[in-house]
Amino acid sequence: MTILHARVRNGRVTVDEPTDLPDGAKVDLLLLDAATDMDAEEQAALEASIARGLAEADHGELQSIEEVLARLRRI
Repeated sequence: MTILHARVRNGRVTVDEPTDLPDGAKVDLLLLDAATDMDAEEQAALEASIARGLAEADHGELQSIEEVLARLRRI
């Protein structure tokens, strides 16, 4: 999974940085709720955490859903 940052300009989504996506590639957008009460620093920390998690997954550092649920039940 890749995180791309984009903005809406004139009703169209425009990616802020170049990509190597092929023309016609299908992408799914996850909209961050504008009503969030996170400040810019908290938002940046969240995005960094997500990026670290994606990098770990890319390197095979995964946990099964059973492991995750068991850990959550212990909390």
